Order: sequence, then structure tokens, then C-alpha cells
Amino acid sequence: MAPKAKSVKPPGSTIGAKPSKMKGRPKIRDDDDMTEIGDLGDDSYVHGKTLVKPDDQLDLTEVELKEEFTRILTANNPHAPQNIVRFNFKERTYKQTSSVEQIAIHFALDGNMLHKDSDEARRQRAKAGMGESKSEAALSEAGEEEGGEGEDGEKEEVVEAPPPKKESLRNQFNFSERASQTFNNPYRERGTATEPPPRANFSSTANQWEIYDAYYEDLQKQEKAKDKTKQIPTYRKEDDKTKKKLVAMETASDDISRVTRAAKIVERMVNQNTFDDIAQDFSYFEDASDEFRDQEGTLLPLWKFSFDKAKRLAVTSICWNPKYVDMFVVGHGSYDFTKQGRGMLLFYTLKNPSHPEYIYSTESGVMCLDIHPIYQYLVCVGFYDGSVGVFNTQEKRPGPVYKSTAKSGKHTDPVWQVKWQKDDLDNNLNLYSVSSDGRVVSWTLVKDELIYADVIKLTVDDLPTEGPDGTQLQLLGCGTSFDFHKKIDYLFLVGTEEGKIHKCSKAYSSQFLDTIDAHHMAVDAVRWNPFHPDIFISCSADWTVKIWDHNYGNQAMFTFDLNSAVGDVAWAPFSSTVFAAVTADGKVHVFDLNINKYEALCEQSVVQKKKTKLTHIEFNPRHMIICVGDERGYVTSLKLSPNLRKVPKKKKGEENVGIDHEIEIAKLDKILSLVREPDN
Repeated sequence: MAPKAKSVKPPGSTIGAKPSKMKGRPKIRDDDDMTEIGDLGDDSYVHGKTLVKPDDQLDLTEVELKEEFTRILTANNPHAPQNIVRFNFKERTYKQTSSVEQIAIHFALDGNMLHKDSDEARRQRAKAGMGESKSEAALSEAGEEEGGEGEDGEKEEVVEAPPPKKESLRNQFNFSERASQTFNNPYRERGTATEPPPRANFSSTANQWEIYDAYYEDLQKQEKAKDKTKQIPTYRKEDDKTKKKLVAMETASDDISRVTRAAKIVERMVNQNTFDDIAQDFSYFEDASDEFRDQEGTLLPLWKFSFDKAKRLAVTSICWNPKYVDMFVVGHGSYDFTKQGRGMLLFYTLKNPSHPEYIYSTESGVMCLDIHPIYQYLVCVGFYDGSVGVFNTQEKRPGPVYKSTAKSGKHTDPVWQVKWQKDDLDNNLNLYSVSSDGRVVSWTLVKDELIYADVIKLTVDDLPTEGPDGTQLQLLGCGTSFDFHKKIDYLFLVGTEEGKIHKCSKAYSSQFLDTIDAHHMAVDAVRWNPFHPDIFISCSADWTVKIWDHNYGNQAMFTFDLNSAVGDVAWAPFSSTVFAAVTADGKVHVFDLNINKYEALCEQSVVQKKKTKLTHIEFNPRHMIICVGDERGYVTSLKLSPNLRKVPKKKKGEENVGIDHEIEIAKLDKILSLVREPDN
């Protein structure tokens, strides 16, 4: 047998060779003599690699090289904002969010990849796979025909690579199944049973003219409301009755006002039940121990009034309502020059001590106020910035109805006291104010503005002083308080910071009727006696309270030293010989000259902290109680014990008769006769 011929492969051919082994070798030419790369003339492989060192590289020791520096990598985004604010619908305010998104997306691409075994992929293949299946079948038939032709021709030996084995995967994403157990929270059902709201069936026909009439009535109401806001009423006596009727009709037609009225009544009932023991003491309590103490009395604390927004503001004034004796007004401000800011005007009632009836906020501190004796809904207020305003509680306004400005002649210093006076000849309302700029001003309410007129200017000396350039300068005094005579309309008193009390007249604006050197420091308050026409009282920061007779000049009838700065003094409305004063050490002093002409019948501390100063005191016009304000914003009501409110016994049948002024005047004259000089 002849030996089989071996097939010689030409150089460079790769038939029958595996492709994996041919990748790493270089191509060999036909004239190459199969020499290795190392046999070439390049002997660069013999030399070792040289390290190139930068010039500025540090030379470190082995200890420094082995030292480890740990860096903590966090997933927080350093560029994420930390002060994102979102609107909180529950509290209706903007609040800062605590959680901030730390994910930073560098690249995002939305794809439409579907798993090939999913239902959606089968549906898409079913819609678009009819033509593909036909083309695949045609290709397979063509391949079979070519294979038949090849069998008839010469057969060539072809080495075919075995088909690669397919790895069986659960899905194309190489999903690995893992199982875990989690705790399922139990379901809870909560339900409430409520009564169904009352229902009523209403049916009517709406025509074109009915719709027109409804819109026309609404338009007329809007026009009336605009006219009311534009026209600020002038307060006259004849218009008061008609205005009250209009207000009553408006409140009756308004459903919200009905709910408000009912809510206020319920709130008062709840408070009266809560403070039932205090209400019983207010009406019926009588200190039985006063029978064993002839010249001593006590003060029983009742309600304590406060408002959260006014706790840091001092009580600068208190005034009782002359008609509704259970209601009083409190002004809040600050006596400290360095702590000036906002102020408040609060209306309290004894029937509801937990919350004020009316609340007004002011830009400047309230320093004084007064309620009109006839129109009790009008309150005049003096502010720290020198302006004077008038508030109306019947109008739903957040601020004053009238207010003086720099153009209308407001004061340049704080207003220390305001007082309503009788109407002028045109029946326009009239009020007076005194300030530390040395002016006593009369204000008249005309239409929608305040018209001012200077009554008198307080001068320090009669002789003017010379200025640095030789000009004549008239120094003005600083008015701190004033009071008008109860019977003589033109006569009034003015207290100053210099300690003097000027007796003035509305008719004379150039000079004083008389000047009294009353105190060594500023006069904090001066008040006429409500019964005796010649007697008035004054108090000062020089620790004294003095009683004067304006017919006796500089000679004081009584002088009382209270061992602390006196903030305010007030006469009692039920007796001509009873008065009370408050001091900076937190004490209330109650005097009755008919019982003791030398000492107070009651000296009682009414504040919790010793450093709290009392600022003002006022007697209730009907009930035997007083209200005391302090610098922390609290108002305390106190009841007088029987020894502090003794009145002359009345005859049979005269129990319901009011106070006899002649008896009160005679009682005070009897006491004053002991201290007056016989020559006078």
C-alpha cells in the first residue's frame, strides 16, 4: 500500500488552528528564519528600569511611610442644601425640613427594555413576528437546497467547531432568588358613630329676574359698606340712638355674631364655675376679725388678670368703665427709656378673668388712657411717641379711629396723661393731654381728624435764660400729670418733673393762677377730691403723699411718708377721707383720715416677688374693690375689709339713697379744721 500523502500547510495559513492560541503571537513572514525577539540587536531588556523622581517630592522616613491615615467616606452630598423650607398646612407656617435628599444623579436614561419571557414581549413578538417567521423558513429552505448541490459536487473536508453550550439562567438579568421572613403588622379598625346632621329638602324655581334681583341687592350692600368705611361718623348726642339701632340690626342679622355672643356667655359660665370660690368671696365675704381690730384692715386677693402677649409690658394705666362697672381698661407699655417698643390696650371684665374682651396692639407703648363718661365705647390713649389716639370698640378696627401726627401737632415727648372734657359749643368731643414737652393741649374731634389747640405752656422760670450766642431761651417744664376740677370747669392742676404743682385756667394761656412747691422729685399723680371742692392729693417719687387745700398755698394739710417711691394715689368713691397709694416695694397703703390721721390702716404686699414694682391703682366706682397693676403686666383685684370701707350709718328708710355729699364734706372739714391755722 502506498503511504498516505500529508497535506502541507503554507506559511501564514491558520486552517485547523485554534483561534485562542494565535492571538498573542506576532505574524511571521515567509522569509523569516524563526528567530526570537531576544536575538535582535536591541538589548534594552538587559538594563533595569530607572525610577524618575520629581524634584518637589518629600523625603519620608519608613515610620512616616508606614503611618496610616484614615478617611471616612460618607454618602452625604456636600452640595445638598440644609435650609429647605416647606409650607406646613397643619400649622399654616413655613417650616424647615429635617430630611434632605442626599442622592446626586450623574446620568439618567429612560429605557424600554422588556424581559423576553414576559407577557408584553410575547405580545410584541406576536404582532411583529409574522413576517420574520416567514423569512426564517425561506432561509432554511435555501440552505437545504445548497446542501443538496454540494453532495453532488466534490466533497471537501471541513472541520466544524462544536457549538458552545448555553448556560441555563433563570432570566437574562442573572437573578438569584433569596427568601426572608418579615413581620406583618396587624390591621386595626377604628370607627366612630355620629348622629346624622339634620336635613331639609328645599326646592324653588330660579328665574332670570330673581337672579337679577339677588345680584342687585348684593351690589347695594357692597356700596353701603364702602360708604360706611369712607364716612367716619362725628359723635353727637342725637346720632347716638340711631347708631345703636343700626348696630343692633346688623348684629341680629349676622349669624356669626350670634355664635360669638353664645360662645362668650358659655365661656363666662365656665369661668364662674371655675372661680366659684372667688366669686362668692367677692359678693359675700366679710372679714370677721375686723371687729377685734379697730384701726387695722386687710385686703383679700380676688382675681388676677394677665395676657400672654402683655406679660413683659408694664401696666401704665388703669381705668374703670363708668357705666359697666365690671369692665375696666388696662394700658401696657414701658417706663424704661432703653426698652421701648410695642404696646397693648386690653379690655377686661370681672365676669371673665381668663381672657380680655377686646385686644388692641399698638406700635408705640401706651402711657395713659381715659374712658368717655357718656360714650363708653370711646377710649382716648396717649402714646410714648407723643401721639394721641381715640379707639372705638364698636367698630371692628385693629387701630385707633383718630390719631394725631406730626402735621396735626402731636407732642414731641411721651404723653403722660389724657382726660375727656365736656363737649365744645358745636357738640364736638373734646379731650386734653399733658406731655413732658411742656405743653397742655386740647384736642377736638372734627369729622375724621383731631384739631389741636395749645392751652398752656409750662415754663420753669419767669425770666428767660441766655443761650451761648446771647439769644433769650425760655425753658419749658415737663408735665407729668394733671386733673380737672369736678365743679369749676376752667380750673385744673398740673404736676411737673420739677416737683411743682401749677394751678391753671383754660382761659389764661400765658400765666399760672398759682404755683406750689409740692415735692422734691417728679409728681407722679395729682387728683381732686370727688366730694370736697378745695382738697386735692398728690404723690411723688420722694416717698411722700400730701393732701392740699388750694386756698392755703404752699402749706400741705397732711404729709405721709411711705418709705418708698409712690407710683400712684387714688381717692375712694364712697368716702371723702379714704384714699390708697401704691409703692415701688410692692405694697398697697390704704388710709382713712376719719379713723387714723397719722398711719395707714392697711399696709399689705400684693406681689409674689419683692422686686416687682406697683405702678397704678384704681377704685371700682360701685363695688368695694380695687385694681392694682405692676411692672410685669399683671393686674390684681383686691377686696377691702369692713374697717377700710366704713361709711356713716343711714337712717331708717334711707338705705337705698346714694352718698350724701354734704355729710362727706362736713366730715373732711372737721378733720381739716384740726390742722388749719386759726387765723385762716
